[in-house]
Amino acid sequence: MADDANDREVLTRRDYVKYGGALVSSGLVAGCTGGGAPDSTPTTGENSYSVTIEPVGEVNFESVPETWVAENASWGDMGVALGLEKPSAVVLTGEYRTWPYEDIPGLSTNTEDMVSLWQDGISKETLLEIDADVHFIDPNYMINLIPDWERSDVMEMSERIAPFCGNTSFSTYPWHEDYPYYSLYEATEKVARVFQRMDRFEALQTLHDETISGIRERLPPESERPSIGLLSPASTEPEKYYPYRLGDTTAYKHWHDLGVTDAFEGSDIQSFTSDRGTIDYETLLEIDPEVMMFYTDKYWTPSEFRETYLEFLRDHGTASQLSAVQAGEVYPAGGMYQGPISNLAKTERAAKQLFSDIFDRDEQLYSRQRIADIRNGDI
Repeated sequence: MADDANDREVLTRRDYVKYGGALVSSGLVAGCTGGGAPDSTPTTGENSYSVTIEPVGEVNFESVPETWVAENASWGDMGVALGLEKPSAVVLTGEYRTWPYEDIPGLSTNTEDMVSLWQDGISKETLLEIDADVHFIDPNYMINLIPDWERSDVMEMSERIAPFCGNTSFSTYPWHEDYPYYSLYEATEKVARVFQRMDRFEALQTLHDETISGIRERLPPESERPSIGLLSPASTEPEKYYPYRLGDTTAYKHWHDLGVTDAFEGSDIQSFTSDRGTIDYETLLEIDPEVMMFYTDKYWTPSEFRETYLEFLRDHGTASQLSAVQAGEVYPAGGMYQGPISNLAKTERAAKQLFSDIFDRDEQLYSRQRIADIRNGDI
């Protein structure tokens, strides 16, 4: 879906100013008034308010949105954690993994009603039919990764439907020089300000901080924590892998919270997000990661993963020499996207995978009921 890097453009807040206030103001149904916090300030209308969301800047709302579109499961999960229904659409519904919702009281895992925006491209007709009140999609994503989309197309859809105001903080792209990345909770706060649910956001942040603090208290010293090799296998019987470096974007938050290190640190191996390269078993043997974590294209149960990947690796002439394979330290890493709920679920799963002598397999490291209460406004 990517264009040539030399043709990439960046849409900034200056472009929005140039094209006029109509771009960042949307005629929405009646709602509540905005608050007076620095990133959520009243505007001229009685019920209007604005929220600053980089890289677009100040986005004006005449009232609280009711329907919404998210670029991916990161933004989708942020809204769901705040008590919203799932977004009307995401770019690819198949990448919205809902396994973290399975044991949250009252939260459905169904995504059948969600529209997948990507149908050999993204059409204006699809967006017009959905007619959402806000799009949590970075305009730069549309003009750099979606074929046939230009600045004028983003401007047109923003004026005819609603603002595009996301931030691609889950990953890195060639247009991200001086890009204003948000942390997971900084991005979630933006969603909360747009939907006027700051009380829920603050409760979620407290739950997160208390949960992570409790987990960290039980971890061994950092010197005794493993280094991990993040890899995406090229197939279910892989001979090559796409490597990932342990970066600073929201996709890697749970690894940083657990204090593990990057097995590829100090090597000349580049992240797949940078050069789209692959590595083979000979290269992996040189690094010999203590633990191998696989990003895959679907959710795997532990038993399915072992039967599919670990058994293959143990039977492979070269892969079987890897320390992680011999020790059975090969696990599913899940997908790249995460919001507040999926982050807690991923952190819990990773803690049990990496520190099975500390965390019991059936132990719950975060409160599912508390998430349900926060979603329901029981703060």
